[in-house]
Amino acid sequence: MTSHNAPHYTVPGITVDEAGSVITLLQQRLHALNDLHLTLKHVHWNVVGPHFIAVHQMLDPQVDRVRDMADDAAERLAALGGVAQGTPGALVKARSWEDYSVGRADAIAHLGALDLVYTGVIEDLRSAIKTIGEIDPATEDLLIGQLRDLEQFQWFVRAHLETAGGTLANAGAETEAEAADKSSLG
Repeated sequence: MTSHNAPHYTVPGITVDEAGSVITLLQQRLHALNDLHLTLKHVHWNVVGPHFIAVHQMLDPQVDRVRDMADDAAERLAALGGVAQGTPGALVKARSWEDYSVGRADAIAHLGALDLVYTGVIEDLRSAIKTIGEIDPATEDLLIGQLRDLEQFQWFVRAHLETAGGTLANAGAETEAEAADKSSLG
């Protein structure tokens, strides 16, 4: 059995070693996107309260786009000669973050927690883009497009949390539970 990030071939113009580095970063992105897809569905199924329908319906297009992003990342990873690991066990084993911690809750509480999830995904994606940009402009372009969409989705989430004065109800929260509590009280 061979390593999942050590290809035997890759696309023209990139060395096998460079491709291995990009594959490793793309695999991390794939795990993050698969986890985000499931988290968004979890929120979709567990929102309650007066903002239920707005949040419930807002999340479905985000779920669909995030699934497309995961597919794009996996296909690029395969094109570079890697093996896309998309199983739940591989995701749980490789992830460096905790599972989403909010169950059935007010829609605004979920959005406060989801804002922190988006922040983590976006920060990690920006870091990957910086590294990949030095190696592979095609993968960099793919990830930049995903970044734009994820930042827009976070803006949609934050629009529900923002006060007229421009502050976020979950400001200063360090955990999802804390962000949910602050947002539902805000």
